[in-house]
Order: sequence, then C-alpha cells, then structure tokens
Amino acid sequence: MTCTTARWSVSADETTPGEATSGEATSGLSGPDLVRAALAEAKAAARAKGAAPRKAGRRSSGLPRVGGDSRDPVVFGAAIQKLVNERGWQDTTTAAGVLANWDQVVGAEIADHCQPVSLVDGELVLVAESTAWATQLRLLTKTLLGRVREHAGEGVATKVVVRGPAQPDWRRGPRRVAGRGPRDTYG
Repeated sequence: MTCTTARWSVSADETTPGEATSGEATSGLSGPDLVRAALAEAKAAARAKGAAPRKAGRRSSGLPRVGGDSRDPVVFGAAIQKLVNERGWQDTTTAAGVLANWDQVVGAEIADHCQPVSLVDGELVLVAESTAWATQLRLLTKTLLGRVREHAGEGVATKVVVRGPAQPDWRRGPRRVAGRGPRDTYG
C-alpha cells in the first residue's frame, strides 16, 4: 500500500521523506479523503494476506497465545478464589464467613440473643443481649464450638469469649470515689 502526498510518502514497509510513488486510487484526493482511502487500502491488503485488522487499544506481539491470556474472561468465583490463594487470605475469609452467616451457624434462637464481634486467632468473641443470655452462652460454649467446626472446619474457633451487654457509666465529674459502684441490674 502506498500513499502519496506532496512531500511525504508512506508505504507499508517504511516512511521516507521526499519519495514520490504512484497512487492510482488516491490521486486527486487530499486531507481526510486521502486518509480514508489509505485506510481502506490497508484493510484490503490485510484481508488479502489473511490477517485481521488490529483493534484499537490492543497490543499484540504477533505471536499466537498458548494457554490463554491474562486478559481472557474468567468465572468471577474462580478469580476471587485465585486472589484469596495468592494473598493468603484463607483464614480471614473463613472467619468472615462464620461472622456473616452467624444465624445459619448457630441457629435462629441463639443468633437472636447474641452477636459475634470478632474471630481472630481461634478466639470467637460474642456479645449477649443480657446477662442471663451471657451466662447461658457460657454454658453452651462446647456446643457453639461444635457448630462452628461443622460449618467452617476444624481449628477455626478454639475458644469462645462471651461478654454481657454494655452497661452505662454512672461516674460523673472530676472527683470519684473508688468502690464497687452500681450492681448488675441490667437485663
């Protein structure tokens, strides 16, 4: 393919200044029409060679790809699993799965009366809605560990820490007297 302008000549192999070539299809054209004609000739030459025109924005080395490419589409779940494995986030995602699915892990009745706060290094921290439920959950520690083990696997939770509800602070002012303070009458 050859395009001729007054001063420059563009060929498929090289660009050289001052070289005049014959362009039968492009004679008499100028400006945008000359560019459109040159593009049409280039596409026709590529089709004749059997090469598909390259899409804008894609870079290709011209070599065939073997075994896929990083730009090929993949299933979303497989991509996330690959990312988790590369970064070493298996323990974090397992713990997050236990916390996110708490009502399925322990059942609706227990989940209505306590919330999981954290699961770090095998220690599951729960906050109960009342002191009575905190006591009940402390008695159910082995059962809770068994249900977490069934749901997430062995070794995810090895210890359960149960906390009661947050109590209001009655201390006010800059001067306080040390002592036992108000008793647990909440819940």
